[in-house]
Amino acid sequence: MTGQRKSVKIFGAIELWKARFHYRQDTVFNASTYFGFLEQLARSYRRQGALLIQDNATYHKDGDVWAWFDANRHWLEVHQLPSYSPELNPTERLWRHTRQTGTHNRYFPDEKELTGTLSRVFGEMQNYPELIRPYLHSFL
Repeated sequence: MTGQRKSVKIFGAIELWKARFHYRQDTVFNASTYFGFLEQLARSYRRQGALLIQDNATYHKDGDVWAWFDANRHWLEVHQLPSYSPELNPTERLWRHTRQTGTHNRYFPDEKELTGTLSRVFGEMQNYPELIRPYLHSFL
């Protein structure tokens, strides 16, 4: 294991006006795991409605994902960001915050320690939205 890079897969979304951060850890990024994240968001927003702006990850373009979007269009409006435009994606700023406050220049001997650190940082973002609000001002 020496020299192997450890990583975890995290889906993330932000409710900009309330600086409310949602995330889900999974084993891989694919359409199936993305459905799990979308269902998590649906539990929070199905009644009030939502606007989802997503990047161009391959699983975002999956036909079954778009069929799910179509079946849920009564409460969900979906838009794609232009290709190669992370500066337009507010979630990218939270990933930067996560690196700065949790993972930058740190060695994690195992996945459990890495996920513990991520859970701490994400919990802080969820419990103290004022920590992340400054990252979101330019999107409001």
